Amino acid sequence: MTTSHAAVVVGGGISGLSCAFALRRAGLDAILLESASRPGGVIRSERRDGWLFEHGPQSFTATSALLEMIREIGLESEVARADSRAPRFVLVNGALVPVPLSPPAFFASSLLGWKTKFSLLGDLFSSSRPPEPDESLADFIRRKFTPELLEKLAGPFVSGIYAGDPERLSLRSAFPMLHAAEAAKGSLVRGMFAVAKVEKAARPQKGPREKSALISFRGGNDALPQALGRHLGDALWLNSALRQIEHTPLSPQRFSLRVLRGDREETILCDHLILATPPDRAGELLANLDPQFAQHLGAIEFASIAVVSLGYQTSQIARAMTGFGFLVPRSAGLRLLGSVWNSSLFPGRAPEGSVLFANFMGGASDPAIAKLDPNALIEIAQRELSPILGIQGPPVFSEVRIYPRAIPQYNLGHSTRLAAINALRAKFPGLWMAGSYWKGPAVYSCAEYGLETAAAVIAAANQNATPANS
Repeated sequence: MTTSHAAVVVGGGISGLSCAFALRRAGLDAILLESASRPGGVIRSERRDGWLFEHGPQSFTATSALLEMIREIGLESEVARADSRAPRFVLVNGALVPVPLSPPAFFASSLLGWKTKFSLLGDLFSSSRPPEPDESLADFIRRKFTPELLEKLAGPFVSGIYAGDPERLSLRSAFPMLHAAEAAKGSLVRGMFAVAKVEKAARPQKGPREKSALISFRGGNDALPQALGRHLGDALWLNSALRQIEHTPLSPQRFSLRVLRGDREETILCDHLILATPPDRAGELLANLDPQFAQHLGAIEFASIAVVSLGYQTSQIARAMTGFGFLVPRSAGLRLLGSVWNSSLFPGRAPEGSVLFANFMGGASDPAIAKLDPNALIEIAQRELSPILGIQGPPVFSEVRIYPRAIPQYNLGHSTRLAAINALRAKFPGLWMAGSYWKGPAVYSCAEYGLETAAAVIAAANQNATPANS
């Protein structure tokens, strides 16, 4: 059986779902292929015996673009917002120290010494420029500020986003705003203010800008991909695996796809092909178009992550579980990267009189964690958490998820690699890519880049449809 469509999106994670949603909204004949039986990728929620826990991301940063999409698919009433005032903590010498969230709190905080505080003040008068061609986040922090800032704040922060190694993460790729701020003004502080001023001036004056917030949904994060899937309707092909891509530039449509849909093989013809799969899978699919795709896409490194969700009765924990959670510096010598206190952030996550939190282990600094069995991971989490939180007795609930390839690493040279991939892609008009390795691994980054990719596809489709003499 052969069918034709204007566009085919491959991969039903949040990147592919957002892209397909925008394409369909614009009236383009687009379908989405997902090899699994459900959409959402690693975004998955599960309810069991009164516990509501997440397999993957624990929450989202709600940007304006993401909130607009949530409204359009009818999910706005289901949004649960975390208290923006909820304290965040860093583990220092075995104790949880609050992260200061305002300039006065920063200078009053015991988290950092005065040398580090003065280095941040001194940046106001700095006129440095970022080195070429690339610089690690660790080198940037040491060059501009102090090793203490790297150890106690920047390093743990990087663990929370990328589970990465700050000695290898590229500042230009992983934190482009920091790189741009220094390049523009020579000072990180002055540069960030300048960027904010430009963004404010460029925004349409349609009332106050929505403040970014940390959100989930009353029924769990899975509500977002499930609602997008329902919105796509018959355009979402589940249990449909792309097996082969043929480039057919001399045919009316530029790509011929061989797809295994259930137990039936089908051929799909399309003008625009958007691969929103993990990079290594995209490389495998594109290898017959050009072997260099597999070389570059397959070279993108990933960090492994174990998510250990633990539930306790409130009476088992000495510490009040109020706040966002905490991050762990590598100097602490623990295998924990951090802990998110879900039942403190969102309602309905734990039975009455209980608490639930998700604990993260692994990352670039501890890849061996992915090879441990779930019971061993629970034991490690319990052993390391107990003295920090004053836990007595074993958890009454536990769930473990292990992701050997969880988060793409935006390491040194990442931007060069993406440029090489884009140069290859340009040889095949109608070929597009999206996913967590392009503009950031956060849910909002993936969703926004999916929407941006859709906008580019729509513009190209409209241009191709415009008569030559118009």
